[in-house]
Order: sequence, then structure tokens, then C-alpha cells
Amino acid sequence: MTSTPAPTPVPAPASGPDVWLPIPAEEIDGLPEGLNYRFWNGGEGYPADPADCAFYVVPYLAGSEIAIRPLERMGSVQIVQTLSAGIDHVEPGLAPLPAGVRLCNAKGVHEASTAELALALILASLRGLPGFVHGQDKEEWRSGFYPALADKSVLVVGYGSIGAAVEDRLEPFECARIVRVARSARTTARGPVHALDELPALLPEADVVILTTPLNASTRGLAGAEFLAAMRDGALLVNVARGPVVDTTALLAELESGRLRAALDVTDPEPLPAGHPLWHAPHVLISPHVGGSTSAFLPRAKRLLAGQLSRFAAGEPVRNVVLTTG
Repeated sequence: MTSTPAPTPVPAPASGPDVWLPIPAEEIDGLPEGLNYRFWNGGEGYPADPADCAFYVVPYLAGSEIAIRPLERMGSVQIVQTLSAGIDHVEPGLAPLPAGVRLCNAKGVHEASTAELALALILASLRGLPGFVHGQDKEEWRSGFYPALADKSVLVVGYGSIGAAVEDRLEPFECARIVRVARSARTTARGPVHALDELPALLPEADVVILTTPLNASTRGLAGAEFLAAMRDGALLVNVARGPVVDTTALLAELESGRLRAALDVTDPEPLPAGHPLWHAPHVLISPHVGGSTSAFLPRAKRLLAGQLSRFAAGEPVRNVVLTTG
């Protein structure tokens, strides 16, 4: 007889501070005792008074409007924790918060899934997989020679943890060169990381340009007309960052001219509305912002929350702090 595993014990109700979770507490192993766990995943009603919330975990994929809705009433909040790598959807709601509130991102949760998708988009686009699917629908045998990733020069723009995970997965594909770019120059065990201001000299040398940057004032519209014009003829632009990192109008012009190719997990606007010209632009492959939405998400998110809340309950510094209010 197969025994049924015992359910995860839920920490007993406590007189300590409130924690709002978008995942039921009983589904997360390792949560510390002494905290009041409230389940809220973006519903219209709140599970408790937002004024009592000390640790707010933002609902995942709920959109900016829902994510920031309770923040203006969270006068006691100390930690705002996203379950996404980006924080741009939460930043507009931080202004009413008191000084000293720490905003933490989900570093460590999305690297594997996003890097997998970046490689899938590159390979599918280069090897012509969308055309094969259309050919199968029409019972057409579309043989011929197609570009390979091998021997290509690749430029990774945004060399944080996701950019590094993309490089990890590029390594076995025998690329001619992998060049790294971040906000500021530095040296890593794998080699130099170039600063953003070096892009004009680096873009013309790349066959594949991968965007993995956060969205902020310095990266909004980064891949605009000048950036795209600097890319070599026939190059592939891959965006697994945020849609507004790319100027859609400028990209459409390059795609429609046939000079560039693109593989996009994110778009601007997003979701891409029916009838938008990007849907049917030549040489573009679009996936619906699914870089982090895989089976790898939930176990990693739960481990992150258990670790962060254990540190919070013990009075230890939390990790992944990307900004502090005030």
C-alpha cells in the first residue's frame, strides 16, 4: 500500500507581523514560525488590513495595477518582494511608502527558464523552425541550408544573473565569440564585461544580439533606430528583457526592409494586440512573454520565499535588495 505523504505543517497563527503571500503558506516548506501568513493573489478583497502588513510578496503576473494597489495603505511594510526578475511594474507604487522599505527581486528564480527560452528563440529563428511548422501545415518539404549558431558572434546586452545564465547555455554551441555588456565595465572569470557606451563599436561585429537588461531609465528605448542601424545586415535581435527596451517602430522598419531578424519574448505594447503590424512582420518570431513561466518557477519561488522570510523573522538582512525607499 502506498502511503500518503503528510501535508506540510503550516506555522501556527502568531501575534507577529503580517506577511502577504500569493502562494498558500501550507504549500511552502520551511516557513518560519512567529509570522502571520495571509494569502493574497490579487483578488478584489484583501485578507487583512494592509496597514498591518510588514512583508508584502507581490502577486506574480498580476500586472502593475494589481501589484501596487495595496501599497498606498501599507504604512508598516518593511519588505516588498517581487517574484519576477524585473521590478519596473512595482516601482510606480513605491512613492507613498515610508523611508527604508527594501524592494527585493527574484534573483535565482528565473535564470534557468529565461536562458532556456533565449536559446530556443535563437535556434528556432536561425534554423528556420517557424517555416518548417508552416510547411508541415501545408505538407511542404522545405529543405535547404539554414544558418547555424556555431561560429556565430554573440553579444549579450545586460550581463546580470540572467545574462550569465544565457552564456552558460551558449558555451556548448561553439560560438565564435561571446561578448558581454552591462551598465558599467568589469572583469569576470569568463572575461571582460563592456560598458553600455561601448555598444556602437560592438554591435557591428555581432551576428546575434541578446537583450537581458532590466527596464529602467537608461535602458528604455535602448534598442532604438541608432542601435538597430549599427547591427550588421542579417543579424538577429533577441529580446527576453522587457518590451520597451526596444523601439518597436524602429524595429518594424528594419524587419520590413529585410535587413534584420528578431525573436521576441516581450513586446511593446504588451500583450501585442490583434492587428498590430509586428505580428506579421517578416523574419520575426514572437513568444507571449513566457521566459519565466515554466515548471521551474514554483519550486524556486518557494525556496526564495522560505529563505527570505527566515532571514526576516530572525532579524537578518534579506537578499536581492535592489533599492531602498527614501
